[in-house]
Amino acid sequence: MKQQYELKEIQLFAGKGSDGQPVVETLRVVEPEEGVYQLLQSPGFMRGVAKGDQIKVDHDTKSYTLVKRSGNLCIRVIAKEAIESIAVKLVPEIEKLGGTLDYENPRMLIFSIHVSCGFQAIEQLMKEHVGVASQSAWFYGNVYQETDGELVPINWWQSMLKPE
Repeated sequence: MKQQYELKEIQLFAGKGSDGQPVVETLRVVEPEEGVYQLLQSPGFMRGVAKGDQIKVDHDTKSYTLVKRSGNLCIRVIAKEAIESIAVKLVPEIEKLGGTLDYENPRMLIFSIHVSCGFQAIEQLMKEHVGVASQSAWFYGNVYQETDGELVPINWWQSMLKPE
């Protein structure tokens, strides 16, 4: 029998706004064990995590420590204008690969999809549906980290995709 957990919301530091003020993101989670939260959606602004990942939270600083990765990629699509025309075509394609639309607003889509689908398949879909013509862009939310002012791959998926 599958354990039921109470739905909770946590607030985490997501960066600083253009005015220099802290930006806090609210995420839906469950708490499978004391002090460990599992994300029920990929975040729109926080870097480094995706749906299903487990984290420990410092509620004072609103920061987190990663406990366990789920294997999901966080994919963010943003558009200058309404994103509905992109969503109509892209959402069913992501769902065919086993991915989910975690969040949508008029100018943003946030998806979760397991890394085992392959970067090439995901990037091909994005190339077909997102770009200059639709005044939109996409990026991974948990594939790169900033190191010395440059974005470098985190490579967390290497061990997951390694043959046993």
